[in-house]
Amino acid sequence: MFTYLNPTVRQRLIEGGKLFRIDRLGHRISIDAPPPEGELALNVLGPIPLPVAIDDLQFTVQWYATVRSTELAKVEGLARDLREHGGQQFFSMLASSMAVNSVLVVGNPGESAEPLVRVHSSCMTGDVFGSQRCECGPQFMSAMVRLHQSPEGGLMVYMSGHEGRGIGLWAKAATYLLQDAGENTYQANRSLGLPDDSRDFSDAAALLHHFIGDRRFKLLTNNPKKLQDLANFGLHKVVAEPHVTGINDFNRRYLAAKRDWGHRLDDVDLSNR
Repeated sequence: MFTYLNPTVRQRLIEGGKLFRIDRLGHRISIDAPPPEGELALNVLGPIPLPVAIDDLQFTVQWYATVRSTELAKVEGLARDLREHGGQQFFSMLASSMAVNSVLVVGNPGESAEPLVRVHSSCMTGDVFGSQRCECGPQFMSAMVRLHQSPEGGLMVYMSGHEGRGIGLWAKAATYLLQDAGENTYQANRSLGLPDDSRDFSDAAALLHHFIGDRRFKLLTNNPKKLQDLANFGLHKVVAEPHVTGINDFNRRYLAAKRDWGHRLDDVDLSNR
């Protein structure tokens, strides 16, 4: 996939207010001046009206695509060099695996004193393939419905760089084979020499600072670690809202391992379908 914007189009989007940059606390900063070295800065593209359909519900959300400025700068620098040397035929070199995360604004969460939020880690097998080895697909769909049905709506922050709790799709495929041989989801990670959970929530925190500000919000999650990770980035007014769904015979053992690791799931939750 090409991951740069033609400079003329980029400038037009900036002038139209559709492309901007935020810092780690969600404040808008200059999109042209390089951010201080080592400081997180995100380029944000949107809002983009996105009609969605879930079961019998049809509604429109506002989509924002986001990417780290440092990653985007590498691609834009390569594109500039190729243009200057007449190498447009090599633009396939601009393909990049950088994480493009998303925010879906559902309804009018800006009007809520305590908006509803879901920070969802990407899961190709669950969200796209419909796999029942995890509960990710049902969690995503259920969260979208809950956001839509909330009086003022809410935010879905979709973290595309979080596949397999941060290990990526290739390693995740290997862990599935190890799980089939008897290991649980965390043991399989350790067998590959990988952390139990290597997800980075700094981008999500910056986006929540920008879209939520200093308000208290309800986070759809069963994972106390996610609350702690967000608190580490200055988000302290967060209330956990249980989000148990998608339990079936194929993922019950997987979810039991998550419970033993610290997720707020009990025997009643795991016995439900």
